[in-house]
Amino acid sequence: MLLTLALGLWGVRRGDAVWHDEAVTIGLASRDLPDLWQTLGRVDAVHGLYYLLMHCLFDVFGTDVVVLRLPSVLAMAAATAGVATLAVHLAGPRAGLCAGIVFAVLPGVQRYAQEGRSYALVCALVVWATYTLVRAVERDRRGMWAAYAGLLLAACLLHEFAVLALAAHALFVPRARRRIFAETAVPVVVALAPLVLVSMRQSSQVGWLDATKPDEYARFSLMAGVALAAAALAWARRTRTAHESRLIALGLSLFLGPTGLLMLLSLAKPLYLDRYVVYGAAGFALLLGAAFDQALRLGPGIRAGAVIAAVVACVALVPATLELRTPASRSDDMTTLAATLRETTRPDAGVVYLSVKRRAWELADSRPGAGVDLARARGPAASHSLYGTEVPPDELRARMLTRYRIVAVDSPSGVAVEDDVMARVKRDTLADHFEVCSVRTADGSAITVYARPGHC
Repeated sequence: MLLTLALGLWGVRRGDAVWHDEAVTIGLASRDLPDLWQTLGRVDAVHGLYYLLMHCLFDVFGTDVVVLRLPSVLAMAAATAGVATLAVHLAGPRAGLCAGIVFAVLPGVQRYAQEGRSYALVCALVVWATYTLVRAVERDRRGMWAAYAGLLLAACLLHEFAVLALAAHALFVPRARRRIFAETAVPVVVALAPLVLVSMRQSSQVGWLDATKPDEYARFSLMAGVALAAAALAWARRTRTAHESRLIALGLSLFLGPTGLLMLLSLAKPLYLDRYVVYGAAGFALLLGAAFDQALRLGPGIRAGAVIAAVVACVALVPATLELRTPASRSDDMTTLAATLRETTRPDAGVVYLSVKRRAWELADSRPGAGVDLARARGPAASHSLYGTEVPPDELRARMLTRYRIVAVDSPSGVAVEDDVMARVKRDTLADHFEVCSVRTADGSAITVYARPGHC
């Protein structure tokens, strides 16, 4: 737990750079509660409980990036404690120590420990819900089952894909406890249903997601292979107890279940992002913890090999660990975009957002930007939306034609962008009446300066 806390606090400011989703957290959580409520009725309801929590923290401590990220640091430290406690309970102190260290140093855990989003909190709640489930299966007390339901429901309300942990838990629960498990799971699903229905109406928010990429399948397959090898090593122990067998089963179901299910769902509709199921890393850590524990029980040669392998793995993780503390480690750096726009844009220039998501820098930066947003009708707060609303296409075209110089802000090449009527009007007007003067890139954004022919 202390190791995770130290890693989380190390470089937590990341040069005060804020990426797109963190900018959304700042923008929405900083709104008055009535405004926030109206916005959630239109967009991002899936993160509503998290925004409410951050609203309270911002009210007390302000919107500094440390306040933004500290809840995630503390939550991931709590998740590490849960992973270690699970392993101690099922396989002993050494397995707990190994599992806790593995979890703490995983790049994904380090990354989301420093994100101003809900994923670390969801991870902590799922891990402790899992521990509570283990104890409930052992003791079969109503209070333990109620605590399990409460923790898992809280995780689901912070992000609805935490419900996939139910599938992993169902695989773990023994036959004798399946009925009470079902009786506990049904209220969780029923209580979550209203949020699911609202978020389904807002599904355009994840319309930008592409199909799961081959490298994502390859990465998961590689980790699954490591997890299965670790499970095989732990399973090979001749004096294995029933508790240790349950740890292996729990680790496999928690790591493979949620991620595998989300990838399968993504075959029908793209939904997969690793952060949605980051809590699966707890299962991976449990398996590696059990495997290290087993290796350390074998002969001197195996023991020395395990120690060397652990040292090599830690050294191999150093570059990723260092890179995670830099502003460049996150895409869509809104802080850099805001600074580059101010450097690039003259006061009399118009600004056109070919990708409306690029307006997210305004959510985290209250200073006025250079130039005039030609398409803006109402701002984000006034319109109870993320990026504001835009004027009709004909009015936008007329506004653009009054300018001799326009700065266009777009997504980088290779990233899906809008292809609606407004986007086509912006692109066609620029192509027909302006010429490119210069192009600059900020992390996650492309900034192109256009001018009338001969006015560059």
